[in-house]
Order: sequence, then structure tokens, then C-alpha cells
Amino acid sequence: MAQNPTATASQAASPPDKGQSPGPATKTTAGAGRRNVDFSKPSLYQNREITWLRFNQRVLAMSRDNGTPLLERLKFIAIVSSNLDEFYMKRIGGLKQQDGAGYRELTVDGRSPREQIKMCREFITSLEIEIEESLGEILRLLPKYGVELCDYETLSDADKQTLRRYYLENIYPLITPQAVDPAHPFPFVSNLSLNLLVTLHHPDSEYSSLARVKVPVGAGTKRFIPIGDSRRFVRIEQIMAGNLDLLFPGMVIDHCEWFRVIRNASTERNEAAANDLLEMIVSELRERKFAPIVQLMVQKDMDPTRRGMLSAELGLNESQDVFETTGLIAKRDLFEISSLLIPRLRDAPHRPSDHFKLLDTRSIFHIIREHGDILLQHPYESFATSVLRFLEEASRDPKVRAIKMTLYRTGEASKIVDCLIEAARNGKQVAVAVELKARFDEATNIRWASHLEEAGVHVTYGVVGLKTHSKVVLVVRQDYNGIRRYVHIGTGNYHEGTAQLYCDLGLLTCNREIGNDITEFFNFLTTGYTPNRNYQKILPAPRIMKSLLINKIRREVKLHKAGEAGHIQLKCNALEDPDICKELYRASMAGVTVDLIIRDTCRIKVGIPGLSDNIRVVSIVGRFLEHSRIYYFRNGGGPNEEYYIGSADLMKRNLESRVEVLAPVDSEDLKQDLRMILNTYMNDRHGAWEMQSDCTYRSLREEGEKSSQEKFMEMAAKRYQAARKQNLRKLENLRKRNTQ
Repeated sequence: MAQNPTATASQAASPPDKGQSPGPATKTTAGAGRRNVDFSKPSLYQNREITWLRFNQRVLAMSRDNGTPLLERLKFIAIVSSNLDEFYMKRIGGLKQQDGAGYRELTVDGRSPREQIKMCREFITSLEIEIEESLGEILRLLPKYGVELCDYETLSDADKQTLRRYYLENIYPLITPQAVDPAHPFPFVSNLSLNLLVTLHHPDSEYSSLARVKVPVGAGTKRFIPIGDSRRFVRIEQIMAGNLDLLFPGMVIDHCEWFRVIRNASTERNEAAANDLLEMIVSELRERKFAPIVQLMVQKDMDPTRRGMLSAELGLNESQDVFETTGLIAKRDLFEISSLLIPRLRDAPHRPSDHFKLLDTRSIFHIIREHGDILLQHPYESFATSVLRFLEEASRDPKVRAIKMTLYRTGEASKIVDCLIEAARNGKQVAVAVELKARFDEATNIRWASHLEEAGVHVTYGVVGLKTHSKVVLVVRQDYNGIRRYVHIGTGNYHEGTAQLYCDLGLLTCNREIGNDITEFFNFLTTGYTPNRNYQKILPAPRIMKSLLINKIRREVKLHKAGEAGHIQLKCNALEDPDICKELYRASMAGVTVDLIIRDTCRIKVGIPGLSDNIRVVSIVGRFLEHSRIYYFRNGGGPNEEYYIGSADLMKRNLESRVEVLAPVDSEDLKQDLRMILNTYMNDRHGAWEMQSDCTYRSLREEGEKSSQEKFMEMAAKRYQAARKQNLRKLENLRKRNTQ
């Protein structure tokens, strides 16, 4: 028998049957004695930065899972290391800017920028120790399978000669040593670069000098160099250090030490004052290159004098901004090793199934007209044979008159962009709202915007002061009975690469009201004018989404007090907006059941007597990155239940300063699909972590249980196989009739 989705953590539950409703749930008793809560009290909220770091702690736990293949475990260490680099660039960089500017306003949890920086550094120091321990265990196990990360100094002379020859041919020509002396000031050190600080002297002199040598990783040069044709690897910086006689012939090498810097990525300007947004973004990218350094990482045994000199030259506070490590610097480069093609050390390849409704070879527009709405679940169902097919057919279909879409992130080689260019060349009206300020993808988006404009696509850069984060495509087609609008609304980017790694949802529809709304939405994007845009179905941000979500939460409270079992389920990446948090606390106090499936940042605290007794917070961590957003309100149950999917997280920036879209899912069949998805997440006993009253998370893993992600893979494959067999039976029956 299916389990209630609000089952406690201690209950072992299998996912309920498709479509099982969570209501009517048992009516929960409202909290007593907490009617006059001061919701401005800092102790009611978690710190945003720490909750995000705790998420990385959960990701790191995957690297210690003995049931996960070794190279996949190594991948999770690379992911966490990359995340921490980005955290320093974005979050610590921004906090340092606030602190330097004398910003005194406290966060909702009552902390100043300086206090947050201190908290984060302490947490990261502890996390780095966990990373080192986990990495050490993996590196001890890998040699059993022929993969080894070797220390250059321990190699045989023959191996050293092999690497020296490789170095001379492939690395040496790329290196530019830079002296540091009165005639040569300390050189510029680029962001995320790994460097050698070499101390050396002439044989006839007792005075030492310094040189900086940048390690040329990237643009085709690997960090880990194989010894011949083996799977034994040596770090490139060790090879360079072992062959410094080639760079500094005749000199005596006294010391060679490693260091790495991270620069601030928070360099955004006020775009309202910019005459040319494109030029402003290009200028921001130039500034980011020379932005202040927020972290210096050095090896543990670096000489204190040289460490102090390096800190001073880079303009850093040695006691606050310099970190030591005894292990590998820049662990994000471990992606190189984790991507080795050794099947027994990797997860079994995942091949997404075609959506069972899209196996038909007819025009995808005919299929959408026939089915009404189609719900897509990536990466379990193929992005290429659904979303990409939608755009490919639109670009070639002679009946398609126009294509409009938003573009937030896409790949270096994007078939999506190719479709838009082809559509423009085929004479269709194509309009694209490109978000130039998508962090770390600005250069890619600028390049694609230029290509699109050259092809005749009408390119806009969204609305001044707002990031366009929505994921929407509108296709206008001349059908047999007049103009019809076809729409895709998604939770993930139009990026073929991440569509294979991120868990996202999408809706294909030709619903007339949604089509009208999306038309108005694009008119807003291309003009910025907001008056008299009355949306019937979608919830756009920043205009109305937040207020309507708050109203829906309050409606659950009223219905619950009137005798209905109130139930709210929210799945998103982050819950940070203080106003939403307060409303959810109030709902819990009233007795409404609140289930939160929050991947990372969550300001809410559970288990506060009389306040959050009825709130459960779960985080799903697995092979794929959870990225979908689903908002459910029971609204009295039955046909009144409301489900929304879309691009918005419950963060202040998403709700108030980004262009977002949530779309309702009205089809009863698709509501059942979303119910199955939410129930499966809430009953996960493999990849789920549940927040505790002390704000830590406890794994809900039970031996032998499959994760929600594994179950979704199986469900998609079964739906595909069943539909395929049905289609084959139809073809066979048709063949028999034709031969009779």
C-alpha cells in the first residue's frame, strides 16, 4: 500500500503508485503558545552561506560512499573543490566588498559581512580536512585498478627521463618565467592560476632572487601527465619543479614552492547608467580579470618570509586571506582523472529514454495538439528528442512563422543556437532574449549573441536592472485552423550538456491561455513596459510571483482552519527569501503540513516547538544535480490541487530582481505524474538527507533501497518500452489488415 508522503524519517517507504494524492492528510494540530512570534528574531533563521556550505558537505559524503565506483567518488571531490572556488569568487568576494565599503546592515540571521566571512572560513577549513581525508582514501585504493597519482621524486630515473622528454616537447615552449627584482616588479597573477615561486642564485653570488612561473594548465595542457602509455600520472607542477635547470640554466635552485590565487568575481556595475549593456558586460569581464584577490593558497611548508612577501605583493592580509594545504592544490583538476574511461570504476552509462508520447514520427506540433500537454523529465527522458526536436522542427517547418525564446546558459557548441540561426535563414521571425549577465558564461553568451545578430535574429538583452532567468520558448505556427502558439516552459537551461547531468522538468503545450501569456511575456522582455499585462495562467517574476505564492500559502492556512487538511510541498534549489520563510512558519503554526525538498540553501529551521513542528526539510543528493522546481498547494484537494513548475527558486533575487516564470500544470494526468515525482522524493531512502533541529542533516539511507533518481531512470525506461511495444503492435495489426 502506498505511503503518505509525510512519512517520518524512520519509516521505510516505497514510492506510492502514480497519482496517489497526499491528501486528505491528517489534520495537524497547530502550535500552542507561539501566537505572538517575533519573526524578525535572528535565531529563527539559518545563515545563507553556511547552509550552502553544508550542502557541499553532503555532496562530499558521496566521495566516501563505498557503494559508489571509485572514479565517481573522485568526481564528487572535484565538484566540491570547484564549488568552493566559485564560492570564494562570488560569495566571499561579495562579502569582502561589503565589508570594505563599510556595509553595516545585518542579514536576517543577524550577521555582518565580516562575521559571515569568519564563519565561512572556519567551516571551509574544517571541510578541507574532510576533503583531504576522503581524497587520501581514494588515492590509496586506485592503484589496485592500475590508476596511480605518483610523486615525481619517487619515480625511477627511466620514468623521469620519459617525462623530461614529454616536458621539453609539450610543456616547456608554453612557459614564461618572470623574475622578481627591482627591475621586474611582481607580475600579475591571474585568477585560479597555479604558480611556482622559485628561489635561486648565481653560483658566484650569495644573494638569492625570486622568479614566478605560471603552470600552463588549460587550452589543451593537462594538469596530470601520464607516464608513457600507462595510467600512472604525475602533476605537471612537479614535472616543472624537477626540470628547473632547463628554465634557469647554470643557476642554483634553492627552493620551489607552489601557490594559487582566487580573485573576486563580483564586479557588476549599475546597468541603468550604462549606455550600451553589451559594452558594459565586456568591460566587467576585463575588470574581473584584474579584480582583487580573495584567497591565496600556499603549500604548508612555505618559508614564512616568502609567504609574508607573497601576501604583501598581492595586497592580502596574511592572517585572514592565506590558507595552507599539505595536499593537492586546485583539486577541481581531478575531473581529468575522474573522466578516465574505465567502465568498472564508473557508473553505468545513462542513456535517456525518448518520451513515450514522442515516439511518433509525425510533426511534433501534431503530437502536442493531440496530447494537449506533455511533461518532460530530464535527464531520464531525452532532451535531444524533445526540446531540441521541438526547435529543430520549428526551424524547418514551413508553417512556423516565428520563434521566440530566452537564453540564459548554453554550451560552447550549441545545437539550440544552430536551430535559431537556421530558422532565421529560412525566413522565420526569430527573437531571442540573451542574458549577458549569466555568471561565468558572459563571454559565451556575448559570442552567441553576435552570431545570432549576424544571422538576422532579433537579439535583446532583457530588461534593465533584471536578469532574465526564465526558460521559455514560443513557436507561432499557421495551423489548419489558424494561428496557434506552441510553448515550452522549463526548469533548466537550454544547454545540451547540462541536460544530461541536471534533473529538470519541462512542459510542452499549446494551451491557448498559456500561449497568450507567453506572448505578453515576450513583449515585456523586448520593451520592459509592464502596465496592463494581465496574465491568466503563468506567474511571472518580479511583478506578481512572490505576492501570489504568499497568497497561496495563506490560503492553505485559511482552508486548514476551516477543516481542510492544509498541505504545501515546495521543491527548489534554495529557500532564502525571508518573507516566504515567515509565511511558511505561520503555516506550520496553523497546523499546515509543509514539505520542503530544498537542494542547498535553506534559511528555515525545523523542530522549533510551536513554530516549525509541521515543517520537514529534505535534501536529495545523487548522481545527477537536482535542479527542478515544483510548487504544490493542496487547495482543498481533488481537482482544486495546484501544481506549478518553472525557473524560479525561492530566493529574494529570483522573486524580486529576476525575470522568472512559473507555469501551472492543469492536466489531471500530468498532475498525477508530478504527484508521483514528489512522493518518490519524499520517500527516498538512499539519496535523501533530512534536516535536524540543530540544522545539521542526517542521511536517510537504508541498506538495499534505490534512490529516487534510480527509480526515475527505471520508470522512464519502462514507459518507453511499453509505448514502443504498443506502437509495434499497432504496426503489426496495420500490416495484417493490409495483407488480408
